[in-house]
Amino acid sequence: MDDRLMTIKQLASYLKLNERTIVKLVTDGALPGVKIGNQWRFRKAMIDTWLDDQMLGVAPRFVEEPSVAVSREMLELSSCFQPEQIIPELQAKTKTSVIEELAGFATRLGLVRDQAWFVGALIQRENIMPSATGNGVAFLHTVRRNPQQVVRPFMILGRAHEGVDFDSLDGNPTNLFFVLGLKIEELHLPWLAKLSQMFAVREAVKAVLEAPDAQSIFRVLVDGERKLEVGDSPAASKVGS
Repeated sequence: MDDRLMTIKQLASYLKLNERTIVKLVTDGALPGVKIGNQWRFRKAMIDTWLDDQMLGVAPRFVEEPSVAVSREMLELSSCFQPEQIIPELQAKTKTSVIEELAGFATRLGLVRDQAWFVGALIQRENIMPSATGNGVAFLHTVRRNPQQVVRPFMILGRAHEGVDFDSLDGNPTNLFFVLGLKIEELHLPWLAKLSQMFAVREAVKAVLEAPDAQSIFRVLVDGERKLEVGDSPAASKVGS
């Protein structure tokens, strides 16, 4: 894999877009990148995969309007996520075992119909583009792969205090693993954008890591969502601060 990193200016030249468009795409969570200090950096191999996804139609196209009406309620965390959908401490220590533990958890909750399918779909997606975006966070999902296998739209969260090597863009261990089984394609981009904004800074991850139990983790996330909606920027990104 080509690990060459690009700046916003270099990426804009590479994609033949203006820099303002690049900033909007990465801020909205539509483009894979990581913020190091005040600067965005992009891995060329991941950008090339993102382009392939766009061309093949396996990722939401940022130039298209949603074909399904998405209500405000469907965009709220509580619509697809509750405290019982949190693993406060993952037992897995490797990338594959994390995926297997999370998939097993989703299956036991009755959220997916076939655990083996879910594991395979998540791994397949990881092979296309790693889900760990940096700052200790990963957003796993299956996009359009057999949405009928998802019983209802959901999100689960697994937490690993010590962190796991998950091929993160910034090269650091990953602590929080969000798995999105949103079923409805039009929910993926808004949810990814929201979560990306909520966890744009390390302080947000720290707040979740310091929460003592699943109920507390849930409250931290809901509070972070509320701050984001009322526009406490940039403080809105600091979940639970």
